[in-house]
Formats: sequence, C-alpha cells, structure tokens
Amino acid sequence: MPVRPVRGPSGPGLPVLSAGMDKTLIVTNDFPPRPGGIQAFLHNMALRLDPGRIVVYASTWKRSPEGRAATAAFDAEQPFPVVRDSTTMLLPTPGATRRAVRLLREHGCTSVWFGAAAPLGLMAPALRRAGARRLVATTHGHEAGWAQLPASRQLLRRIGEGTDTITYLGEYTRSRIAPALTPGAAGRMVQLPPGVDEKTFHPGSGGDLVRARLGLADRPVVVCVSRLVPRKGQDTLILAMPKILARVPDAVLLIVGGGPYADDLKRLAVRTGVDASVRFTGPVPWEELPAHYGAGDVFAMPCRTRRGGLDVEGLGIVFLEASATGLPVVAGDSGGAPDAVLDGETGWVVRGGSSDEAADRIVTLLHDPELRRRMGERGRAWVEEKWRWDLLAERLRALL
Repeated sequence: MPVRPVRGPSGPGLPVLSAGMDKTLIVTNDFPPRPGGIQAFLHNMALRLDPGRIVVYASTWKRSPEGRAATAAFDAEQPFPVVRDSTTMLLPTPGATRRAVRLLREHGCTSVWFGAAAPLGLMAPALRRAGARRLVATTHGHEAGWAQLPASRQLLRRIGEGTDTITYLGEYTRSRIAPALTPGAAGRMVQLPPGVDEKTFHPGSGGDLVRARLGLADRPVVVCVSRLVPRKGQDTLILAMPKILARVPDAVLLIVGGGPYADDLKRLAVRTGVDASVRFTGPVPWEELPAHYGAGDVFAMPCRTRRGGLDVEGLGIVFLEASATGLPVVAGDSGGAPDAVLDGETGWVVRGGSSDEAADRIVTLLHDPELRRRMGERGRAWVEEKWRWDLLAERLRALL
C-alpha cells in the first residue's frame, strides 16, 4: 500500500488549528518517510495542528546512507521540528524516556501525543512528572492484540492509568481494548480514527485514463487497493472470480498495491484459471492512487482475521477512500472493517474468506448501475459528514 501524502507547509487548503492549544510533543515510532497507514495518520494530523506548537520525536527510518538522506530531506520539508532517535525502533527505554523529557522541557511542551499507545505510552508517568499536563495515547489495531495476552494486557492497563485519554479507531477496537483498562481509563476513551482527504478522493478522479491505459475501458472492473498480505483477502477475490465470470463474463479484477503476498496471488490466479481476468498493477505512486480507485465500478476487500485474532483489520481506511471516490464497497468482517461501511447503504459486509459471499455481492452490484450509483453517493456523503481530516484534527486539538 503506498504511503499517504507527505506534504510540506504549503499544502493547498490545509486548515491550521491553533487557538488555545499549548505546545505538543508527538512521541512516535511511526512517522514518514517510513511508509504505512499509522505513519500517514500521524503526519496528516500533525500538519493540521499549528506547526509553531508541534515537536516530533521519532525513530530513524533506515540507517543506510540512502535511508538517512531520505529522512533528512523529509524532515527539512516539515513546518515543525522533527527530532530523530538513532534507533530504528523507538521503545520506552530509560534513554529514550530521558530524551523525551528533555525535549518536553527544552521546547516548553505542556501536552504529549503518543502516536501509538503501546508501548510508548509507558513513558507517560515520567513526562507527567516533567510538566506535561495532558497526555493522549492513540490505539490502532495492534493494541487489540495486546489486550488478549496477560503480560501485555497489564502494560496496556498501566498506559491507560498514566494518560488522560486513550483513543480508539472504532467500536471493534474499543470493545477489545476497554476491558483491559481500569474502569476510569475505559471511561475516558475517545474515538479518533484516521480521516479521508475528500478533495483528493472524489468522483471523476481520473479513473477513465487508468482504464484506457490498462485496456479496460469497456469492461466491468472490481478494484482492490491495499497492501498484498494474506489478511486483506485478495486471494478470496481471485477464488471468487470463476463465479463472477460465470455471470459477468467480461469482468476484470484490478489488484492495486505491492507486498510480500504478490507472487502467491499471481500463482493462485493461474491455478484458478482466471489470470487473464486479473490485473496486478504493483505499487502505485500516491498521486495516482485516487485514479486507480476511480477505475473501478466496485471496490472489494474481503479482509479476514488470522492468527487467533492477533492479525486483524483495525479499521480499513481504503473502504472510506473508495466511498469518497463514489464507489460501493464490499468489505470483509475482520475486526474494525465493518466500522468503515454502512452495511446496506454504502456497501456490504461479507464473511472474510468467503468467496461465495463476495462473488454474490459483487455480481449484484455489477448488474445494477442504479444500486452502484446510490451506494456510491451515500458513501461520498458519509465521508463528508464524518470522516474529513479537518473534523478529526479538531477533535485531537480539543483532547490536547
């Protein structure tokens, strides 16, 4: 999955939230140019806070000369200082905690945002003693896994007690994490999911050009945009293709993204006999991603939970980006993915791993242009109502 946008201080139309906000130290292991969804989440939020009141303490992406050069170039473009720890994995060690305390004092920060609650939120008591008045820790998908294991569950409880607020992506992650916390900490939880740039992802984003380039102009297209890993369910879509093609013979599955599962998926397409109807784009640059969503008639990612619940979808921002682009979505029921779909309104939720359910819903949508239009329009409106970055950044500003 391509990294979300890395924009400097002059990004067009970028709202800055500053009124009444004290200086904030962001402590995170996840920050660009390291790619990934959490990294993009934090960066998008940081850009929408007052840059004069933000300091970022983050890990080093790569120690190679090329990695250091890319990191230095990225940091130089930011409208706020980025201080890098020499390690590639920032942990709440005594040394890292002392450096965080020193940065808090040097820059006069009175609030702290932990980009991922576990494990960096364990620094909270030391930062509180150093003068932090507000400490906010954000959870993603992996903290739901922490909540299942006795030792990490106790650490998560400590993080909840040491911070003022733990945020969660959606109802699924809240329901998994809250029982691991004390009642007081669970009662202070606040939803703070990643947002969608509705100005970037919109109907008419250039999908026709992508279809023409790929020779798909007149074919019904099912598009899946995601990192290629088993949890995401691209294999389920390939296994669904014989059933889809039996009813929509000219349909094509467009798989957008890269990842370690790519070769397995290509071999599966050959073994299933549908390789002529499956297209792999490989990794796609960020600026071309909205057009690749727009190349589809239906977006589908039937994600599934794996490894006894430890490998689970935290939310599934791709469903919301597809909705913003005006597509109906077919989502798997893994973890928090259903939180990103209004089932029956913006699309449908199917059992993750069920090729039969995925095929039935996809065929229904491909056969019904009016249903696709109605679900796509409802999805676009929902994103504008609830999932815009500016709304979510305002929520974070209030917490800090």
